[in-house]
Amino acid sequence: MGKGPFSLRRSFSRRRRPKSTTVPQLPAPGPNGAASSSSPPPPSAGNLIAGGGGGGGGAGAVVAGKGKKKTAGARLWMRFDRMGVSELVEYDKNAIIKRASIPARDLRILGPVFSHSSTILAREKAMVVNLEFIKAIVTAEEVLILDPLQQEVLQFVDQLRQQLPPKSAFRIQGAAAMDVNDSEMHVSTGGRWLPVPEAMEGFQCELPFEFQVLEIALEVVCSFLDKNVAELERDAYPVLDELARNVSTKNLEHVRSLKSNLTRLLARVQKVRDEIEHLLDDNEDMAQLYLTRKWIQNQQSEALLGAAASNSISATPPRLPRLSSTRSASIRSSHNLDDDDVEDLEMLLEAYFMQLDGTRNKILSVREYIDDTEDYVNIQLDNQRNELIQLQLTLTIASFAIAIETLISGWFGMNIPCTLYEMHGIFEIFVGGITLGSVLIFLLILGYARWKKLLGS
Repeated sequence: MGKGPFSLRRSFSRRRRPKSTTVPQLPAPGPNGAASSSSPPPPSAGNLIAGGGGGGGGAGAVVAGKGKKKTAGARLWMRFDRMGVSELVEYDKNAIIKRASIPARDLRILGPVFSHSSTILAREKAMVVNLEFIKAIVTAEEVLILDPLQQEVLQFVDQLRQQLPPKSAFRIQGAAAMDVNDSEMHVSTGGRWLPVPEAMEGFQCELPFEFQVLEIALEVVCSFLDKNVAELERDAYPVLDELARNVSTKNLEHVRSLKSNLTRLLARVQKVRDEIEHLLDDNEDMAQLYLTRKWIQNQQSEALLGAAASNSISATPPRLPRLSSTRSASIRSSHNLDDDDVEDLEMLLEAYFMQLDGTRNKILSVREYIDDTEDYVNIQLDNQRNELIQLQLTLTIASFAIAIETLISGWFGMNIPCTLYEMHGIFEIFVGGITLGSVLIFLLILGYARWKKLLGS
């Protein structure tokens, strides 16, 4: 009986000793209370780096107090919502898939393997945009930009900050709140209640958020490509003119480098142009890109279901048929008709398609100028080659005539007794005769070659 209390104390001391070493000393609770400091952030929200809005102080304190390692596979993203608030965050693959509701294979499109590819994919709740250096995931409420600190992407971020806040000033928070009363169905726009067609008309007065982001991305990419084409034109024409004047190894090397840059730039422009053309050819794909419209319709359907459930419980029996009346059926049919309306997106894509087509035509004109210069240089080289061949033929004819004279001189140079050796003054006459004969043979063969048009005039 005497060992029981002592053993109990030892067990208590054993339990308290590791507990005191593992629990850190918590700071004194501030005005926000101790609950905010003890509750950990959600694991899927990522590690917040910097905030662009007003509510980033508490999250920043959480990051400053944690000395955790970077999550494996996490990448730097910028979150930019429709109200102009931006922040830098680190998300891993699972967090992006959960937040944007996209399949995992879409994240491979944003990887380094497809660095210069151009893809615009429509998903149920998001749009995956991969245009040159811009890699983003756009939803109806926010856009997630991958690697926002790159030099090219910073221009896209600046354009978002400049253009989105003034365009997104209208309020849409209560866009899908429904009010089912005795007269008709209404939608709340935050300030006043409007009928559904009038509310939808108010939302269609400007482009949805996802199309504003897509427009800015296309504008930045097209401006970047136009700038590269302008630099290419500025460098191309002087180099080609110099090559036309002087065909040298240095000038040929400059043209070769210029032509390789032109081919790569043309392929990049062609990829963006083909992607836009693919979207323009398929109305279903364009309709899937209307994320805000689908979001509003989902909110309306949820509100209709909620109103139907509440009315089925609390309303009187005479009011029940009003929920499935011809008015709601006409509203549904009008929404179904609006699903096929892709005029706004079509006009947006056609504008940049024409711009890219003009950029492509500029590159093709430079390539045609390069081809013309190469043809001119080849003509010059062929002309010089023909002149060398003619010179070689002329020298060959002269060598044949001289060889005949040398042959005759060799015959008489032998130590053979001959009566011509004893005649005085015969040497000059003999040498002059065989030389004149050689010249005559040369002129005859040369004339024959000109007659056969083997030599130029």
